[in-house]
Amino acid sequence: MKTVLCYGDSLTWGYDAAGAGRHRFEDRWPSVVGARLGDAVRVIAEGLNGRTTAYDDHLAPADRNGARILPTVLATHEPVDILVIALGSNDLKKHTGGGRAAEAAFGIGRLVEVARSFPSSFGFRVREIVLVSPPTLVATPDADFDAMFGHAIDESRRFKDAYARVASATGCHHVAASDHCVATPLDGVHLDAANTRALGEAIAQTLTSLL
Repeated sequence: MKTVLCYGDSLTWGYDAAGAGRHRFEDRWPSVVGARLGDAVRVIAEGLNGRTTAYDDHLAPADRNGARILPTVLATHEPVDILVIALGSNDLKKHTGGGRAAEAAFGIGRLVEVARSFPSSFGFRVREIVLVSPPTLVATPDADFDAMFGHAIDESRRFKDAYARVASATGCHHVAASDHCVATPLDGVHLDAANTRALGEAIAQTLTSLL
């Protein structure tokens, strides 16, 4: 059985901006991927609200630094055949990643380095890495989310090209979420159930070719 590890933030966790807290299990994109790939593939969802690529968030009760936590997650679930990294939106917060897509791309590059250099006690290695660039942010009337992300709407449009460059330089695969889904204006960041499923379908298509 092959193992696909989905390493991400609230979009992977399934945050529902409509007020339900979390999308139904079957609507979360890793669940959609699992349903499409079938029983021969184990899909593991490792999503944490607020997780960054490689930056600290000292306002959070949990460690959100993706680069620091990734080795533990890899060791927990090894052997991992395919690692899907879907992070970067939270790097646009000025108190974490600095507010630019460039910092997110630097962080993604660091995550690729961490994954490929992980010293497995059993000699396992991650065979393929898929980078998922975040969806573009949109305007929102939500004051809290606007305060966190409103400044970065234009910057979020740089995600696709920035991640494509990292993927090309590191030999990874790339799925641009902005080509397949649109953030909800309820908070400007997250995806409704339909768009979350659409993202899962797009990622599943890429993974099918790799498997």
